[in-house]
Amino acid sequence: MPTFRTTRRVKHSAAEMFDLVDDVERYPSFVPLCKALTVKQRLARGEGVETLVAEMEVGYRAIKERFTSRVTLDRPHLKILVEYVDGPFSHMENVWAFHDEPEQKQPRCRVEFFISYQFRSRMLAALMGSMFDAAFRRFAAAFEARADLVYGAR
Repeated sequence: MPTFRTTRRVKHSAAEMFDLVDDVERYPSFVPLCKALTVKQRLARGEGVETLVAEMEVGYRAIKERFTSRVTLDRPHLKILVEYVDGPFSHMENVWAFHDEPEQKQPRCRVEFFISYQFRSRMLAALMGSMFDAAFRRFAAAFEARADLVYGAR
């Protein structure tokens, strides 16, 4: 099963980065391969935890796919879990974790990103697999660039 993991240190606080990733409606404007995103449901679960169900359209040239995922936003622990619900995958799980780095003159944090996925179709896996790998390599950088735009480069 394909996986991708990266850790980046960024010049923004963990709370700022959490808020940026939480703002899923803006993904089409800066996330690689994301063409559209619709939040179907948003439920507060109390204690700073929220769950949403979102449908994302991803595409590259003539290839377009939609998938639905359940996103758990755990603000007290600065963690986001994305679980596959429906679409072209047989499995997809994505985890974000944000950790402030103390004793810095300016806010800094460590952003951990992990995703594992498996397409249902071997043909789709062959067509989109290498493209997804390249996109995930640019994915974390896209969020860092977005943070610099929203919060200012530090």
